[in-house]
Amino acid sequence: MDIGSFTVEVLSEGHFELFKDGHINRSARTSHSGLKPKDPSNSHTAMVGINPILVQSGNQNILLDTGLGWGLDTGSQYTDVSNVCTNLRIFGATPEDITHVILTHLHYDHAAGSSFTNAEAKTQPTFPNATYYVHQQEWDFALEQSEGKQLSYSERYRLDDFYRLVSDGRVTFLSDDSTEIMEGITVVKTGGHTPGHQIVMLESGGEKAYYLGDLLPNEYQLNDYSMEKADIYSLEAKKKKVQLLQQACDEKALLLFYHSGNGQAGHLFKDEDKKYVLAKQLPL
Repeated sequence: MDIGSFTVEVLSEGHFELFKDGHINRSARTSHSGLKPKDPSNSHTAMVGINPILVQSGNQNILLDTGLGWGLDTGSQYTDVSNVCTNLRIFGATPEDITHVILTHLHYDHAAGSSFTNAEAKTQPTFPNATYYVHQQEWDFALEQSEGKQLSYSERYRLDDFYRLVSDGRVTFLSDDSTEIMEGITVVKTGGHTPGHQIVMLESGGEKAYYLGDLLPNEYQLNDYSMEKADIYSLEAKKKKVQLLQQACDEKALLLFYHSGNGQAGHLFKDEDKKYVLAKQLPL
């Protein structure tokens, strides 16, 4: 799909079961996980997709979130999975082609594909020629979680490998509420889901698209403004979501969803009950 001069592709990793304790398993739709979904101790709370976004313009290749990264490590047990690298090849790109990686936040389901462990057990950047962008507030909060100061959210952050990217100077920490990464691509801090959560806005040739990360994870939550179990600051998330949905509707911006089960994208309109409805595009 084109947004002005930008070409946008969804790098779907498939369908996954999200469990109450925060862990993720491949869905039976793509693999037999061995778990029994009806077992109360393992019952999943949601079925989600994992969909990093590739944005291309000229010789610039921008990745929005990096997925779970299953199968990237040398000797990984995941030998038959779809990941960000296998999906890049579908569109004629390689990890070396990526110039920018924008992370909406550092929860492992969005950021674990940023690095991998090689045969010498050393952490390597998955995208060796890219600059990674994270909000400073997100990094600070993630560090607090990894140090055990607030254990209720620590399971969502797995920073062992990300430390290496930071120490090697591959990560640029953003501090402003809005930062233009390159012409037509702007990162906007929203907070809410996490303290340093940010979204990505694309604009080119009079067309716009919003990639909302986990502020609005999929098309089924357009009118579900409060997600207290998922958002650290649910009131802040709700206010920002209301504002951005109205803005997207007014601007006729295309919405891109990280956790859509079908890689859906679309434009908003309101029905006769003033509820948001997505005019769906074909899966990207």
